[in-house]
Amino acid sequence: MPELVTRALTIEDRDEAVILFGPRDQHLRAVRDALGVKAVYRNGELRVEGTAEGVDQFVRVLDQLRQIGRKAGEIGAKDVASVLEVIRGATQRGGSPVVATEGGRSLRTRTDGQGRYVQALQTHDVVFCVGPAGTGKTYLAVAWAVALLKSKQVRKIVLVRPAVEAGERLGYLPGDIVAKISPYLRPLYDALADMMEPETVKRYMESEVIEIVPLAFMRGRTLNQACIILDEGQNATVAQMKMFLTRMGANSKIVITGDMTQTDLPKTVRSGLADAVHRLRDVEGLSIVYLEQSDIVRNPLVTRIVRAYEEEGGRKRGGE
Repeated sequence: MPELVTRALTIEDRDEAVILFGPRDQHLRAVRDALGVKAVYRNGELRVEGTAEGVDQFVRVLDQLRQIGRKAGEIGAKDVASVLEVIRGATQRGGSPVVATEGGRSLRTRTDGQGRYVQALQTHDVVFCVGPAGTGKTYLAVAWAVALLKSKQVRKIVLVRPAVEAGERLGYLPGDIVAKISPYLRPLYDALADMMEPETVKRYMESEVIEIVPLAFMRGRTLNQACIILDEGQNATVAQMKMFLTRMGANSKIVITGDMTQTDLPKTVRSGLADAVHRLRDVEGLSIVYLEQSDIVRNPLVTRIVRAYEEEGGRKRGGE
């Protein structure tokens, strides 16, 4: 018989506990029963008992649900089922495969948050992914788009980015329009270059199977059977975000990524990403995924840098 272990988790905020556990503790019971553990909450402490694997999965599920609850203000039964599926599947598979590159390398998710993101990409036609730098928001979106293209589920990939600074300085930059906007689109080229051989990328771009364009160039288009990715969505205005979302044609998929803390818009202009995740949060067929510092997969120093900036921002807001 497997040895049982016990973990104690602190949840002192009663309001958070109510959201986390669900109406009449439905969420808590669903997680407990699915993982075969015992869980009792008393006086701000949740005690969990079960096998080492079961308790570890329970803690990971609870951590993901806490993140969802803190960002969205609520947790639904679908959220619980989704997180359970991701974490149990990741334990069995060692991460969710996303796409095999041309060199045969399988790209896998590396955190539970990334697992939720990929699951959303697989099950929804429109996905918003919001999180700090280094969490793989754009990289995974491009990988997913390449996988769809290779499997012939889409016929075209369109990678889009707002060129906020370019709107003011475009006339002063040297070269034609392509040369002027190229620096703003460079991160998308870099992500694409990791997924496909340079010759393939060049061929697809010449035939417009893959397009990399500034957001302003999307007006008036309707894209069918395409995967359309908007990177740095926090730099789109509300009107631009609406325009972008309505470019979606038949059998197409849209992914919007962004970091709310890095908006380059004027202070008087509301971010289209912030507006959209609030306005569209209850729209059927659409998923909003939040990633956190724990999902940063770059050099570990990036996590510490992000945390330092967020703490400084918190102190400034607290002093205002």
